[in-house]
Amino acid sequence: MGNVYITKAAKFLPNDPVDSDTMGDFIGFVNGSERVKRIVLRNNGIETRYYALDKEGNITHSNAELTYKAVDGLLDEGFKIEDIELLSVGTSSPDQLLPSHAAMVHGQMKGSQHIEINSSAGICTSGMNALKYAYMSICSGMKKNAVAAGSERISPWMLQDKFSYELDTARNLEETPVLAFEKEFLRWMLSDGAGAFLLQDQPNSKNEINLRIEWMDAMSFASELETCMYAGAEKNQAGEVISWTNYSSKEWAEKSMFSIKQDIKLLDENIIAKGVESLREVLKRNNFKAEKVDYFLPHISSFFFKDKLMEGLREGGVNIADDKLFINLDKVGNVGAGSIYLMLEDLFNNHKLKPGETILLSVPESGRFNYAYALLTVV
Repeated sequence: MGNVYITKAAKFLPNDPVDSDTMGDFIGFVNGSERVKRIVLRNNGIETRYYALDKEGNITHSNAELTYKAVDGLLDEGFKIEDIELLSVGTSSPDQLLPSHAAMVHGQMKGSQHIEINSSAGICTSGMNALKYAYMSICSGMKKNAVAAGSERISPWMLQDKFSYELDTARNLEETPVLAFEKEFLRWMLSDGAGAFLLQDQPNSKNEINLRIEWMDAMSFASELETCMYAGAEKNQAGEVISWTNYSSKEWAEKSMFSIKQDIKLLDENIIAKGVESLREVLKRNNFKAEKVDYFLPHISSFFFKDKLMEGLREGGVNIADDKLFINLDKVGNVGAGSIYLMLEDLFNNHKLKPGETILLSVPESGRFNYAYALLTVV
């Protein structure tokens, strides 16, 4: 098994940053939105985010375009598009059901060779799964280099008009036309963007630093917990998720079937507890002590969870000091599968890392409670 190095990191964030005061100008308000917005923003601590939209609601970039632009940021005279051997990407918001997101990103890469592609499905951990596929491909000797990327283009899903049929149906039934909190909540949480890493089987000698991937590990709790975050489905009273294919096209609109929904109560009960349990076990089986971490990069959806996470880790015997934290959620927003890429890109390119320092990546996914981790060493 060979070593694998992250030798370059890049990002692409569409358009200008959107502050909290002007979010509604882009995604619009529905009945009750302003109250929910105030509650959500008070807790999540996000100051700016990015949308692949203009104020008229026109879409400015596809997800494939966002991802390609991040990949393009990895290229230079020393590594060109025709040198890429593998493209591995993850997202929870592809532009279409079929073909795969990776195929559409590769379609943007004019001048590329006939390379292997991989798409990782899921929510936030899909970005880490894409990274792991690239890592394993090089580690096994099957490839000498790979590009891994994580992205989201979620803003068009959150536009006011996507919910108009559901609200009109409520009015016709003489009900109050207000979105369920599980849908409205996420409209003020999510944002767009993409990050990408170049992985190689040798460190780049021209770099001041490279990041060696020591290990990657993951753990799912789906066998014991019900679904928490979902789209393209409805959840019944028994906690079962019923596929959109079981409903008529009329019901798709009436129920805003393809909106993203999250069970807030289930999230609060489990996301930290299972995160502590999984990280403790992952560190143990990889024989690494938490006290040795120099930078801890946890993907959190909201600063509401920051102190809860750190307190939970310490109570669970995972001793990572608060000053080891590195989070840029407040600047770039919650970009789902792209968030861990945007955090590491920021750390890699904008902070003075020293050889021998360790970086722990931590990505939870509330879909059905899946957790992914990676340990990196600066070389």
